[in-house]
Amino acid sequence: MLNVLVVEDHALVRGGILITLQTSGEDITAFDAADVKAAIAVLEKNEISLMTLDLMLPGMQGQTFIPVVRRRFPSVRIIVVSALDDAATVARVMQAGVMAFVSKSGSGAELIDALRAVLAGERYLSPRLRTQVERRSGINGATRNEGKSLAQCHGLTPAQARVLELLRDGSSNRHIAELLGVTEGTVKIHVSAIIKALGVTNRAEAALLVSRRQRRAG
Repeated sequence: MLNVLVVEDHALVRGGILITLQTSGEDITAFDAADVKAAIAVLEKNEISLMTLDLMLPGMQGQTFIPVVRRRFPSVRIIVVSALDDAATVARVMQAGVMAFVSKSGSGAELIDALRAVLAGERYLSPRLRTQVERRSGINGATRNEGKSLAQCHGLTPAQARVLELLRDGSSNRHIAELLGVTEGTVKIHVSAIIKALGVTNRAEAALLVSRRQRRAG
């Protein structure tokens, strides 16, 4: 039995993904969630093996949720299913550790192909997306140092980098602590270190800095 969680805020799309998965021929028990808070509740109460994730969610972007899942629920394999399928976004989320990326403009058969590849321990991109990503990698090869993340450029730790992403989304210290499974005091320490490392005066400036950097990178 394979426990699968579908994280998607649009009910019709969520229902379509659930139907596709349940008719894939695999022995699947499906769960669903419309936002990150509901997704975490499911992940905490059930042994989820695989999760499909939209990138545009209310309250928190899916790209920010990926490292949270990988830290707190490392056994969960992630398939991104998103309309945001430009080469920069696909490359970014694959580098973050997802196993597959399926465009919402794709077919149900493509989602099933991705599912089966992931279950076999393989990563999956459709030929179209793979070509886009490879072309972008070739174009950007000469400027690879410019593509370093803000966290890398300023020597932030992985934990601080995760907090910085959540700051960008406007999350409070309490919300960040809940998402990362740490104390609020730990989050405050990370925020102080981030502000100092980036040379800014407050969390709002730090959030603005990372947003600007990511827009340029995209």
